[in-house]
Amino acid sequence: MTKLFIAVPCYNEEEVLPDSAAKLRDKLNRMMDSGLIGSDSRIVFIDDGSRDKTWELIKNLHVQDSIYSGIKLSRNRGHQNALMCGLMTLKDEADAVISIDADLQDDIEVFDEMVQKYLDGCDVVYGVRSKRKTDTFFKRFTAEGYYKVLDKMGAKVIFNHADFRLMSKRALEAFSEFKETNLFLRGMVPMVGYKSDIVTYERSERLAGESKYPLKKMLALAWEGITSLSTKPIKLITRLGLIIFLISLVMLIYTLVRYFMGATDTGWASLMVSLWAIGGLQMMAIGIIGEYIGKIYLESKRRPRFIVETYLHD
Repeated sequence: MTKLFIAVPCYNEEEVLPDSAAKLRDKLNRMMDSGLIGSDSRIVFIDDGSRDKTWELIKNLHVQDSIYSGIKLSRNRGHQNALMCGLMTLKDEADAVISIDADLQDDIEVFDEMVQKYLDGCDVVYGVRSKRKTDTFFKRFTAEGYYKVLDKMGAKVIFNHADFRLMSKRALEAFSEFKETNLFLRGMVPMVGYKSDIVTYERSERLAGESKYPLKKMLALAWEGITSLSTKPIKLITRLGLIIFLISLVMLIYTLVRYFMGATDTGWASLMVSLWAIGGLQMMAIGIIGEYIGKIYLESKRRPRFIVETYLHD
């Protein structure tokens, strides 16, 4: 019988946690009753250094029902590191792990389909949104644009998939070989390979609390994904430099013509060519290269991606 764990990263989720915990318990109990998963399956909340009562709620849930477990990080490390902590902590205990955010906007009713695909031989099953009816036009436009930009920039991801997925023990073992500090899980997991499939679902609205991924964080995550998975931005600098150099040649011809026609002041031609050739390109190029150097700097330190303070389990 499949031992299934549900990994739920949490950060300041006291408003939604009681309701989400109850729904997850009900869902797992129904799956146990149907014989799809074993009775030793569990729900594991990963507290990412919350500042509210999230950890207190997790401890109380664990005391009330052994189906709940909790992992507390020593401090806030961000959603991706918290999720990685859950996956790596649970990989030796579970046959398969489903990761889902605490607000349960992702549809828990597709758990059955995910597990069935796992039983049919899939090591990774991605939860993919079929529609975005609950999103505003701006949210839908920016979110879909986000995936398209990632793809164009060389960061290969599953379209409309975030971090709602099932991974088998074998996939998690392979994933543990990825040692980088800069994490972008939705781009890293497909690199594992192995047989995979998708399940589609419609995402519901958040019941309470605030989204942990507003536009600013989504843009930061997109940039993290691009610079963590692709060197295309650096290659674009080379291409942009070539384009600007060609423009500078055109400007050189133009300014020389203007000069010999007597329509310019002395020094204007060389100044214009210099400005076109090296103007704002230098600052942008230095910034992009600096981003990569910064990542190399962080990777070279080999600091731990997370530190577990407490692990509540039976």
